[in-house]
Amino acid sequence: MLGEYPIQGSGAAEIARSVEQAVGAGRLEPGQLLPPLRELASRLGVNPNTVAAAYRTLRERGVIETAGRRGSRIRSKPAITAREAIRVDVPAGVRDVSDGNPDTSLLPSLTAAFTAAAVYADERPVLYGQEAVEPELARYARGALDQDGVPAGPIAVTSGSLDAIERVLAAQLKPGDTVAVEDPGWGSLLDLVPALGLRAVPVRVDDDGPLPDDVTAALDGGARAIIVTDRAQNPTGAVISAPRARALRRILATHPDVLLIEDDHGHGIVDQRLRPLAGATHAWAFVRSTAKAYGPDLRLAVLTGDDLTVDRVRGRQRLGPGWVSRLQQRAVLGLWVGRSVDATAVAASYGARRDALISALAERGVAAHGRSGMNVWVPVPDETGAVARLLHSGWAVAPGARFRIGAPPGVRITVSTLTPDDIRAVADAVADATGPAPARRYV
Repeated sequence: MLGEYPIQGSGAAEIARSVEQAVGAGRLEPGQLLPPLRELASRLGVNPNTVAAAYRTLRERGVIETAGRRGSRIRSKPAITAREAIRVDVPAGVRDVSDGNPDTSLLPSLTAAFTAAAVYADERPVLYGQEAVEPELARYARGALDQDGVPAGPIAVTSGSLDAIERVLAAQLKPGDTVAVEDPGWGSLLDLVPALGLRAVPVRVDDDGPLPDDVTAALDGGARAIIVTDRAQNPTGAVISAPRARALRRILATHPDVLLIEDDHGHGIVDQRLRPLAGATHAWAFVRSTAKAYGPDLRLAVLTGDDLTVDRVRGRQRLGPGWVSRLQQRAVLGLWVGRSVDATAVAASYGARRDALISALAERGVAAHGRSGMNVWVPVPDETGAVARLLHSGWAVAPGARFRIGAPPGVRITVSTLTPDDIRAVADAVADATGPAPARRYV
């Protein structure tokens, strides 16, 4: 049943760790059945309750799943194996268009902002017991959110979008709860949900965002939370349109106890209007990241939401890291106030490359999607074959498996570094690798 890998341990923690290590090393594979409780307890010489506790821990960590009398098995996408591992090795001479990184030439210089922040910190050192959020940053961020129609709420600062989303989920949900997620969607988020012991239910998306019928089905089916991307959706580039926003708000209003989390990581790199859903439910959180516009290494996101949700996040944050460096917050404030990023110009730059690639693919009979952001999603009939053929042609693209639960196969191409000549070349390579597919969709 378990091949040559024996589960080991005399305590629940040891048994759980043994299984996790085997999964991480590839010795226990997705879908592989684990021994029944009593059988494994007998083999290890422990009480069945010890094995039950180990299996419970593994379920809560998103490593295994249990289907009643059919037993426990390794999840098809266990949390111990991150989707970031689903990638291609990029050999010398091959262009990497898989990484999702911004164009570094469009990122602002950080020297002046951090110098000014350091001078300010020398004059007014931040010590234990002071506010976690830089007051001026909170005021500036709140003003920008007000302009975008995000409802009033307190401000917290986290170490990026994923940190904010994790803290909100942990503050409001318990292991075993169901979370509705976009499919295809952000690979790191699809890893995070089961790692927290939560169950992900997929919601299909089109160019206008999550499909209302899927959202209705997920919420009617008992989903306790839903996570949506307002614009620059990863990997498809979807943008929630005005009609779609109205439809989603109507659905959410009939489920007022559902936790709504919105991710606006596209702020600063898109020119599409934000149409927030926040406020349609009692519990909500809205996250705005600096990563794409100002640089991933800043590791800073602004979080707002209803009073209780934000208060819980702040309280738990105080018991862990305490706060995100106020020096870092001052630097980001300087970048914002100094308007170091021309969002219109950045959006136009990414948009020109994105539109050019989509047009070039269409000329070659290949359908693709990308209304905003820096990525283009290309549905393909054979994902593994397409990735391999493109690699042979000199292009490393992101396998769609990193972003999918049940959605059809595809590949993601990041346009950040593409020149006009590159666009023609990659379009030719994609067409050769996939063949024409004018009717193929990603929902």
